[in-house]
Amino acid sequence: MSADLTDLHLLRELEPVVEKNLNRHLSMHKNWNPHDYIPWSDGKNYYALGGQDWEPGQSKLSDVAQVAMVQNLVTEDNLPSYHREIAMNFGMDGAWGQWVNRWTAEENRHGIALRDYLVVTRAVDPVELELLRLEVVNRGFSPGQNHQGDLFAESLFDSILYVTFQELATRISHRNTGKACNDPIADQLLAKVSADENLHMIFYRDVSEAGLEIAPNQAMKSLHRVLRNFQMPGFQVPEFRRKAVMIAVGGVYDPRIHLDDVVMPVLKKWRIFERDDFTGEAAKMRDDLALLIKELEVACEKFEVSKQRQLDREARTGKRVTARELHTTAGTLTMSRR
Repeated sequence: MSADLTDLHLLRELEPVVEKNLNRHLSMHKNWNPHDYIPWSDGKNYYALGGQDWEPGQSKLSDVAQVAMVQNLVTEDNLPSYHREIAMNFGMDGAWGQWVNRWTAEENRHGIALRDYLVVTRAVDPVELELLRLEVVNRGFSPGQNHQGDLFAESLFDSILYVTFQELATRISHRNTGKACNDPIADQLLAKVSADENLHMIFYRDVSEAGLEIAPNQAMKSLHRVLRNFQMPGFQVPEFRRKAVMIAVGGVYDPRIHLDDVVMPVLKKWRIFERDDFTGEAAKMRDDLALLIKELEVACEKFEVSKQRQLDREARTGKRVTARELHTTAGTLTMSRR
C-alpha cells in the first residue's frame, strides 16, 4: 500500500475541483435577505426601553419547536469555531480560501435570521438565549472530539467528509424545525436556511468524491473514523442529550432520519459498497461500515419502539416523555458510537 498523501498534496490535487464546485455554487445560489423573513410588526420594546420583558406565555411555539429552534440557533452561533477549523484545514489561499470566506458569509446570516425571529416574536427567553450563546461559543468546537473528550487524528479528509454529513443533517434539522413551528413565516425562513445548507452539502460531497478517486484507501480511513465517531456540532450545547431526545421524539431529527436521510444517501452517492479500489485495512474498514449500518438499523428499531411506548404512556397519563425514560437510545440520538 502506498503511503498516505500529505494534506498539502491533497489541497493542491483538489484545488481545481474546489474551484469548479465553487463556481457552480455561486451560479446555483439564490440570494435572500434575512430581514425579509422576520415579522417586524410583531415586535415591541423590552424593559430597558420602557417595554415589557419576556414571559413564557408570550411564546406561540410548542415545547419541541422552542427546543429545536434554540438548538439550531446556538449551533449556528458557534460559527467562529467552524470558520477556524476549516480555515486551518483548508487554508486561505486560492479557491480553498475563497470557499472558506464565502461559506462563512452565508452561514453567518443563519444565526442572524434565527435570532431576529425568536426575539421579535418573543418565542423564547432572550436573556437565557444570550447566556447560552456565550456559553456555547466559549466552549468552542472540534469535529474530531468525541463524547469522551478524546481527539481522533484530524486530516483534510476528516474535515471534508465530516462536513458532508453534518451539512446534510443540518439541512434536514432546519427544514423539519420550520415545519414543527406551525408558523408559515418560520417555515419560509428555515426553508431558505435549509437551501443554503443543501448547497454547502453538495459542495463538500462532490469534493469528497473527488478525494475518493485520488486516494481511496486514505479517504476510507477518514470516512470510517468520521462515521464511527460522528456527532452533530451542537453536542457542545449544555443539556444536549436531553434536548436531542426531545427533538427526536418530536420527529425533527431522530435515528431513522440520520440513517435513511443522511448516512445512506451519501454512501450510495459515493458507491462505497460497490467500489473495488479499497485494499488492505481500508477494505476491512469498508466492511466495518456495513456492520455500523446494521447497528444503526437496530438502534432505530429500538428507539421507535421506545418512543411509541413513551408516547402511549403520555397519552394515558399526560406525563411528558423525559430524557431519563429514553436513556437507552440517548447514545444513538447524540450520534456517538462509542
